[in-house]
Amino acid sequence: MNKVLTAWITVYDNFEHRWVNIQKSKVISNAIIFFFFVGIFISVVSHFNLISLKVGKFFAIELAFSVLLLSEIFDLVFILTHSVADSVGKQFEIVSLILLRGSFKELGHLPDAIRWDLNTLLDLMPLIADAFGAVIIFLITVLFYRSQRHVQITNNEAEKNKFFLQKKLIASALLIIFLSLAVYMLIVLLSQGHIINIFNSYYTALIFSDILILIVSLRYSNLYIHLFRYSSFALATVIIRISLSAPKYFNVLLSIAAGLFVLLVSIIYNNLNKTIIKIQDDQ
Repeated sequence: MNKVLTAWITVYDNFEHRWVNIQKSKVISNAIIFFFFVGIFISVVSHFNLISLKVGKFFAIELAFSVLLLSEIFDLVFILTHSVADSVGKQFEIVSLILLRGSFKELGHLPDAIRWDLNTLLDLMPLIADAFGAVIIFLITVLFYRSQRHVQITNNEAEKNKFFLQKKLIASALLIIFLSLAVYMLIVLLSQGHIINIFNSYYTALIFSDILILIVSLRYSNLYIHLFRYSSFALATVIIRISLSAPKYFNVLLSIAAGLFVLLVSIIYNNLNKTIIKIQDDQ
C-alpha cells in the first residue's frame, strides 16, 4: 500500500514540476494565442456559412478565455497542497475571469447594427453587471491575499509533512477529475463546435475536497478558530458553485457575497489569532 501511495505522489510531483516549468516559459501564452486565432478562423468560416457550426462574433475571445481558465484551474490544483487560503484566493481569481468571459459572451449576442434605445440598454445590463462584478471580485481577491497570515496548525515537522502528503492525495484526485473534464470539453468543442461549461462540475468536486481537508485538519487541530476558518472556506466554495449556475445578476451578487464573506472571516481570524498567541505568550 505504501509503495502505491509513494508511486502516486511521485506522479503528482512530476506533474507539478512540469507545470511550474511550463508556467515559467511562454507555452501557456502561445497556447492562448493559438486558440485565439483558431477561434477567429472558426468565426469567419461560420459567418460565411462555410461550415455547419454557428458561433458568435466573439467566439475567439471566449475560446481564449476558456484556455486561460483551464490553466488557472491547473494552478488551483497545485496551490491547494501548499495553502488552503491561497487556493480560495485562486478560486476568486477564476470567478473574476469567468465574469469577464461572460461580458464578452454577452457582447457577442448584440446585433451588428445597434439601435440605441431602451431595449438595447436593457440588453447591455447583463454585460455591465458581469464586468463590474469582475472588478469588485478583483478588488476583494487582492484584499484577501493581503490579509492572509499563514499560521501552522500542526505541532511539529512530522505532522506538517503528513498533512502536506494528505493534501497532495486530495489534490491528485482533483487533478484526475479536471483532466477528465478538460478532455470531455475538447471532444465536445471539436465535434459540436461550442464550449461547454465544465466549471460547475469542477467546483462541485472542490466542495468535497474542501470538506475533506477540513476533516483531515481535525487530526492536527480542533481549535475553534481553525475549524471555523476551514469551514468558512468550504462554504464560500459552495456559494461560488451556486453562483456559477445562477441567473444573470444573481450570479454576480452571490460571487461578491462569497468574496466579502471570506475576506471578513480572514480579517476576524487574523485578529483573534493574534490575541490567542499573545495570551499564550503572557502565560
